[in-house]
Amino acid sequence: MDVIKIIGVGLVSLIIIIILKQYKPDFAIYISILAGAIILLLVMDKLSSIISLLSSIQNKANINNQFLVILLKITGIAFLTEYASSICKDAGESAIATKIDLGGKVLIIAISIPIIQALLELIIRIMP
Repeated sequence: MDVIKIIGVGLVSLIIIIILKQYKPDFAIYISILAGAIILLLVMDKLSSIISLLSSIQNKANINNQFLVILLKITGIAFLTEYASSICKDAGESAIATKIDLGGKVLIIAISIPIIQALLELIIRIMP
């Protein structure tokens, strides 16, 4: 029951943050970061099994390895920018959070160019 562990870490962290904000508001953000790191560690097994599954599907379907690597990078960028953006919002810095989101989106588009190019080339070959 991994979800119960994740929810437990989240709720315990929330209670600690609420208590800390009364006495030491500066430390609340550290608890938030620590909780995120613990939750990430809890889901690492699932992430590695997902990557293994995608790799085996990629091998069976004879899909270019470059595309799987790009998709994993895009997913990683999306997760990391969302995490960093959430931390900034928790700290009351929504302007910085918005810039992190924008930067992540630009990076995702930049990294996805080879996939877009391959799709466009395939469409051009199919069309008469």
